[in-house]
Amino acid sequence: MSELNYKTEREALVKAGLKLVELGLVSRTWGNISLRVNKDEMLVTPSGKYYEDTRPEDMVLINIRTNEYDKNCGKPSSEFRLHSGIYADRPEFSAIIHTHQMNASTCAAARREVPPVLDDMAQIVGPSVRVADYALSSTNKLVRNTVKALRGRNAALMANHGAVCAGRDLNEAFAVCEVLEKACKAFIEAEFLGGAKSINKFSAWAMHQAYLKKYSKLAGKK
Repeated sequence: MSELNYKTEREALVKAGLKLVELGLVSRTWGNISLRVNKDEMLVTPSGKYYEDTRPEDMVLINIRTNEYDKNCGKPSSEFRLHSGIYADRPEFSAIIHTHQMNASTCAAARREVPPVLDDMAQIVGPSVRVADYALSSTNKLVRNTVKALRGRNAALMANHGAVCAGRDLNEAFAVCEVLEKACKAFIEAEFLGGAKSINKFSAWAMHQAYLKKYSKLAGKK
């Protein structure tokens, strides 16, 4: 696997890392991003590097099915198995972002499923945001729990940890991150105003299906 392969995708990941910091979705070296580059492989951000110092050649090419990668081409994020597990389960996704964003992390710490409190959340993220059961970082149990919580959704909370957001491309994955954060903030604050009031389940599901069939498919074709 040559580190010169997928130059455009590597450069896109560098820019995505800088955007992640700029939006305040992570701090220091935390969080990670990946791009599926073909049916069997993904590029993942490296382990332990500040996003400001990351270069295109630092991205690690990994086989989604076997989790194998060239050890001479750097060390991937410790959560790379989380990314490969999601891609294996959800072939429609081509971009995944794992964040430690504040409001989503607060809901994850409380282990509170976020109901459909906003229209754009129901449309872009899904009819609710589940919380994956707690498991230690970088474990197969964490992967299994998160994949399960993500089914039928574009985002999931990870108990006492953070969030994972996915999309058909990086732009959609970032949109999911931002809408998730907005929805979690609205949910937390609405609880202090007498309790958040949810959109009914059928309407939330229908809005998400409409989004997937129209707008999300357009994202994947860009």
